Amino acid sequence: MSETLVITPRFKKWIITEPDQTTVERLQKELNIHPTLCKLLVNRGITDFDSAKLFFRPTLEHLHDPFLMKDMKEAIDRIELAMERGEKLLIYGDYDVDGTTAVALTCTFFRKQYSKIQFYIPDRYKEGYGVSTAGIDFAAEQGCTLIIALDCGIKAIEKVQYAKSKGIDFIICDHHLPDTELPDAVAVLDPKRSDCEYPYKELSGCGLGFKLAQAYSIRKGLPMEDVYDLLDYVVVSIAADIVPITGENRVLAYFGMKKINSNPRPGFMALLLSAGVDVNKEMEITDLVFTVGPRINAAGRIRHGSYAVDLLVEEDLNKAKEKAEGVHENNTERQTLDKDITQEALQLITGNPNLHHRKTTVLFQPHWHKGVIGIVASRLIEHFHRPTIVLTESNGMAVGSGRSVPGFDLHQAIDDCKHLLEQFGGHKYAAGLSMKKENVPAFTEAFEEIVSSRIHEDMLSPRIEVDDVIELTDVNEKFYNIVEQMAPFGPGNMKPVFVTKDVRDAGYTRLVGESHLKLHVCKNGQQPRSGIGFGMWDYIPHLRSKPVFDICYQMYINEWNGQKNIELRLKDLK
Repeated sequence: MSETLVITPRFKKWIITEPDQTTVERLQKELNIHPTLCKLLVNRGITDFDSAKLFFRPTLEHLHDPFLMKDMKEAIDRIELAMERGEKLLIYGDYDVDGTTAVALTCTFFRKQYSKIQFYIPDRYKEGYGVSTAGIDFAAEQGCTLIIALDCGIKAIEKVQYAKSKGIDFIICDHHLPDTELPDAVAVLDPKRSDCEYPYKELSGCGLGFKLAQAYSIRKGLPMEDVYDLLDYVVVSIAADIVPITGENRVLAYFGMKKINSNPRPGFMALLLSAGVDVNKEMEITDLVFTVGPRINAAGRIRHGSYAVDLLVEEDLNKAKEKAEGVHENNTERQTLDKDITQEALQLITGNPNLHHRKTTVLFQPHWHKGVIGIVASRLIEHFHRPTIVLTESNGMAVGSGRSVPGFDLHQAIDDCKHLLEQFGGHKYAAGLSMKKENVPAFTEAFEEIVSSRIHEDMLSPRIEVDDVIELTDVNEKFYNIVEQMAPFGPGNMKPVFVTKDVRDAGYTRLVGESHLKLHVCKNGQQPRSGIGFGMWDYIPHLRSKPVFDICYQMYINEWNGQKNIELRLKDLK
């Protein structure tokens, strides 16, 4: 694309959280810390000393007994029987980050106990998401009699029956929402089952692989340290699959980050090096989201997900570096496709007045690359903030990915259009679907009608959840250090967002790089604070036209020339 489309900055609605003041004051007396920090804790459901201690000092003893999960005993019994009989096992997983890390974790663990183990990742384009007939046929050809499916399978009723007809049993480890009827598998591990009493419901697919390894180790009396050594796989899946970092996930993520920062396995080390990450600096979970996750995903989007698993199970660093280069090239190609298709999609919307006032976006272009349409849907929401579905052509069908806005159940809206679909599945905020090409116009209108009848107007405006209004003088090293102890951050425990009102430009506002806003702000003659707004260059005219303004930001450490300073990472200006 020769032209760059300019979209006017979309000012966001700031929602300042107001927790119960009595609870905040009581907690402040117990903890004796800054009142804003107590607000942050109460906002996250931490209301007394004991829950605060659990939050700030998680331990591996806080992990739940895996045998509390429905069918876990049956799963371990069947794996033991397979090993006693000398059966061949096939570890099967989806092609995204959660699926490939789950397969890598499970293979890494069980190969230390047993040699007859293979893995299988479906081809994104030939087989699509989930358990496939081709995968079962592969298992049969290889003589495998047990398939352990990870991050998929909860709706594979017909596929499991097909496998049984070939003498193949299934153990399903899935975290997606099940239907009323479950597959007729030996074991169905899914905390979201209505009859499962497992205390925590939000594990990732890889997290379920971890619980399977944990259960097997308990049964066989194996050292639990070997299971904990797998937590770098788990934290990458938690980061990339955007599951809540609460409860058990918080413990898994906390110790997973310790593993990543102290002794990452060769596959992850190679990915970080190929991404140009300084591995001597302590990483945050966002580093995994923006560096490791996209590269693992790119293998399945551009080439094949099995390349990601090959890399993640590699034990030799030099070989891992070679494999990581291929995955890095896949990611570079993915970035180009993502940018070009997003640009084309934005032009389609801005060039068609009929699309401006809709409550939804549905776009279909047969030539778009199937591997990046989910990313493009997310990009479009950044600009237009409404439920979005992007479709392309594959095997003669219109296939696509959908993304939603906070508060709106995309999966339910698509379900109400299922008479026009061939297949669909996913979550409240993300879904995949396929339909006959001739059904696209009817689906577009039906989807618009259903969403329009249900979505609240405030859902169509981008929002920023603000933890508290503070002064620039509050931004100091002690305050920052306590905030950072709340990490790892993510859904359910987002990195705190603050607002400071009535600041002034200290006179150094400028454009840096291609599109970033660099400024220094001050208030009441205090020492200026530096801030940066990535991609926010188009806010400069608005900022210069006002003598005072409000800033919305998060705090980060900026390290330059050996100096560390707290920097305000801008999210919005008013």
